[in-house]
Amino acid sequence: MIVRVIRGLTWLVATGLGSGLAPVAPATVASLLALGIYYFLPISGTSPVLYAMIVGGFALGVSATGYLVTDADPDPHRAVWDEFVGIWATCLWLPKELPWLAAAFVCFRVLDIAKPWPIRRLERLPGGLGIMADDLAAGLAGAALLNAARLLVFR
Repeated sequence: MIVRVIRGLTWLVATGLGSGLAPVAPATVASLLALGIYYFLPISGTSPVLYAMIVGGFALGVSATGYLVTDADPDPHRAVWDEFVGIWATCLWLPKELPWLAAAFVCFRVLDIAKPWPIRRLERLPGGLGIMADDLAAGLAGAALLNAARLLVFR
């Protein structure tokens, strides 16, 4: 019974609360859901709670997404918890305002899809670590780009 519950919770996390089952663009759906969760939480881009969501979410995600990995499918499309952690990382230090959140969403999705060097190399890591690491790197790169733009252009 307990094993069944743990497996169910692991699956729920790995699939981003089920958003990974979206028939079209599951990673985009998961990113939107994660952004919505962040938006409605009473925290800011500098909150220790956001840091904990990213660090804890990454650790949990390595195990949870790894649960869905098989030899035939090393990066299952339904494993989208990495999008949650990546979009939350992109929101670091940004004002919690809709234009900045929209920019975070677009920036993260572009970086996640394009996977510029060295982000692409991280997906070669084994199992859930590879699934999670490239999106965390894309999120941190997005946070750096958006915060640089905010500080240089929108002062």
